[in-house]
Amino acid sequence: MLRHAKAAHVAGLADRERPLTHRGERDAQQVGQELRAAGLDPDVVLCSPAVRTRRTAQLAFPGKDISYERDIYEAYADELLEIVRRCDPDARTVVLCGHNPGVQELAVGLAGGDYAFHPGAFAVIEVNTPWEELTPGEGRLTAHWDPKEH
Repeated sequence: MLRHAKAAHVAGLADRERPLTHRGERDAQQVGQELRAAGLDPDVVLCSPAVRTRRTAQLAFPGKDISYERDIYEAYADELLEIVRRCDPDARTVVLCGHNPGVQELAVGLAGGDYAFHPGAFAVIEVNTPWEELTPGEGRLTAHWDPKEH
């Protein structure tokens, strides 16, 4: 679960069009470095079509195919879970790059815990259930990274 990195607030610009700040660009690159250092290489990257999430995913996972899913934008945790359930059963590592509060609520719903989910934060959740059968409480938090803590 990955929340988009820090986005700019630009007067008159639609929410979907908000770009990353310079810090957001740096944090998004760091996300990719942290995940690669942990040996995680996503088979699937699901991403909201908003500019800030697209850029976060592009910087974190250069060269990866990214699936832009319009239903991730403004989705609640249960809607995000449905999107994850549709993943290819052969995919071992799935990244969902989206927005709060849905991303944090899904991460906590799957694996429990109480942690911050600032822009650019991610949670690595291990599951032993096939994607299509995934339900809340079935995951185990194995890593959490937040740019405000580093």
